[in-house]
Amino acid sequence: MITQIRGRLVEKSPTELVVDCNGIGYSINISLNTFSKLSDEENIKLFTHLIIKEDSHSLFGFLTKSERELFRLLISVSGVGASTARVMLSSLSPTEIVSAIANEKVSIVQSIKGIGSKTAQRIILELKDKILGIDNNDNDFELIPKESEEAISALEVLGYSRKQTTKIVSKIKSDEPEISTELLIKRALNNL
Repeated sequence: MITQIRGRLVEKSPTELVVDCNGIGYSINISLNTFSKLSDEENIKLFTHLIIKEDSHSLFGFLTKSERELFRLLISVSGVGASTARVMLSSLSPTEIVSAIANEKVSIVQSIKGIGSKTAQRIILELKDKILGIDNNDNDFELIPKESEEAISALEVLGYSRKQTTKIVSKIKSDEPEISTELLIKRALNNL
């Protein structure tokens, strides 16, 4: 598996790059999100995902690991191929995609070309819990902190709505960033 590539940028278009790596030119498919963040520097490093099919090898490139991880999650959903995932990352920012999935906004996911109602619902259903586990060291998008998500899940089990608990938990977490999950749940219960 080719997991990253570093080389000289030879060609650049909104959907594809050619990177010269020791005399070999690699054609790399990219999203508009990656294209918009590319600098004009000649030397480039991309995190990649290789898809091997019977009749082709396709290399997809991303400027950040978190965008690559989001791409991998998207293609893990039945009915979402690499082309559809790239269209999603070109139509919406990673932040918007994560937010739409986490907040179950079917209409936003469905607004992307090529995604129908059933596929949008499947994406949300299959990725809602996984999306919060993306390693976001690149600060590509805002995620709910792990402690907050655990507290929200616990409060949901107790019968409170996600929308109601998310606001309260987020406020407590912003006031006390180092708070433990247990204390966070107790404080939230006092405010519900």
